[in-house]
Amino acid sequence: MNDFHSTAFFVKHPFRIEELKVPHRCETRKRFAVVKTIELSKIDYDNFVADLCVDRTFIEENKGFCHVNEDGVWLCLLVKQRGQSDGVLVMPDGRDYPKYAAYYPGEEDEL
Repeated sequence: MNDFHSTAFFVKHPFRIEELKVPHRCETRKRFAVVKTIELSKIDYDNFVADLCVDRTFIEENKGFCHVNEDGVWLCLLVKQRGQSDGVLVMPDGRDYPKYAAYYPGEEDEL
């Protein structure tokens, strides 16, 4: 896990990635840290972001790493397309799909 804390706007029960890119108030953002990065092929990533409500094996296998710590930091998964820097932050909250998700625009220094 990295120690990087940034903020993101998490949406509860999102359907598609477009819902994660809507304008929002800064005070609604949550601090997060990525506990694991999952890289998918283009077709798998496109399928994932087109329907965020479907159970995913890669979330089921990694949901145990995700929680909100004692400092209020959301420890989450970063799901992205192989070779791309942007992606989706996933907080499954015990589910096998993204109960909460946020768009991650990417950074120069990869997590």
